Amino acid sequence: MTDESTTFGKPAIVDRAAFQTELDRLRAREKAHTREGDAIAAARRRLPMVEVDPAVELIGPNGPLTLLDAFEGRRQLIAYYFMWWPGRPAPEQCEGCTLFLSQVGELSYLHSRDITFAVLSEGRNTAFGPADAQLSYDESLRYREFMGWDMPWYSAQPSLDALLVGRELGLFHLVCYLRDGDRVFETYWTKRRGVEAMDYSYSLMDRTVYGRQERWEDSPTGWPQHCSMRSDGGSPTWPPVLQEWGGRPVAQWPRLDAGHSDNLAVEP
Repeated sequence: MTDESTTFGKPAIVDRAAFQTELDRLRAREKAHTREGDAIAAARRRLPMVEVDPAVELIGPNGPLTLLDAFEGRRQLIAYYFMWWPGRPAPEQCEGCTLFLSQVGELSYLHSRDITFAVLSEGRNTAFGPADAQLSYDESLRYREFMGWDMPWYSAQPSLDALLVGRELGLFHLVCYLRDGDRVFETYWTKRRGVEAMDYSYSLMDRTVYGRQERWEDSPTGWPQHCSMRSDGGSPTWPPVLQEWGGRPVAQWPRLDAGHSDNLAVEP
């Protein structure tokens, strides 16, 4: 996967005792970070909530439904708002959304805590009419099929202004809801890097010596920093698959290698 002739910067070489001393210092910071994360989660559980219209319209595989329906009878709902680009081909769809959703697998752990996870496709043009919204949703379903995902998938396009009131449209959001009978409340939301709560790949990369290998990271001189969610350039360290699939979201590569069609066209 890597050209061994390429020389990257490397950490200093020390004996085991010196290594453990430095690791112990870092471990103290890691533990403090974990405890602070627990404290933030505790504060998150104590946030107030705001009521949301449970009847706002979504589009589902069987036609219109409501936000309340999307709970599937459970008490809580975590909704990921997918930055869908209507009418664009698979290579041009959101690389961040593709990254994060590709790591959502087994949902039974959420279900065991009375939580439903669902995707709400945004559609970037909220001026679309009903027919266009249905077409946009059908295209997004084709994308879900191409990617091999099976989580519940709806379109929020008819009600984006109501669901994301006061927030910037066209960003990926993660929103948590609570159902109390037939009433629905929003209890938390985050966007951009806050959505990394869904991710494990970056978290694992952050434990490695070269990290995410992205340009924004604070890394020593000589560390590789040529990567992104979507790879569209050239580097001697990139795997051969980039010669064929580079320029599109990384999670699409294995689907194409396996022969899955990325044609999102919806038959009339």
